[in-house]
Amino acid sequence: MKAYLDIETTGLSPFRDDITVVGISLGDVREQDVIQLVGKDVNAANLVKALKNATTLCTYNGARFDLRFIHQKLGVDLLADFEHHDLMHDCWASGLYGGLKAVERTLGIRRNLTDVDGLQAVRLWWAYVRRHDENALQTLLDYNREDVLNLKHLERKLSLSRRSSGVGL
Repeated sequence: MKAYLDIETTGLSPFRDDITVVGISLGDVREQDVIQLVGKDVNAANLVKALKNATTLCTYNGARFDLRFIHQKLGVDLLADFEHHDLMHDCWASGLYGGLKAVERTLGIRRNLTDVDGLQAVRLWWAYVRRHDENALQTLLDYNREDVLNLKHLERKLSLSRRSSGVGL
């Protein structure tokens, strides 16, 4: 079974910053359930439990960011335990460059939270931590949920395009 994974953090360095949210969606592209580990629930035991039925992890830039961050902060080497499919490389092979949101726009993948990006996600986390702003936390979780679910849509669009044209996009 595939698991689509995306994390939110307090910054870009796995040596200085922390993971705030781990979002995981298991299974079929039609499935909308997302497991989200938040704050103190982001730990090795909970992550392993959430991924127990998975065999393959799908990410966007996960080899360079998400999985490295998880390994450094939680001590879990997901690259050793799972097959990994980094959709960013499929995008590159199809001539699609940039971050996940840019690729989504190019491919017409819809997103409700168009004004939230990685920097805003950090700000939302700190608004929640410092001011107990539950709306900020909910927006962060909605943003992460969209990231995870859109990985499924991205994989599907890339696969359909390869099948229909026999080449990249």
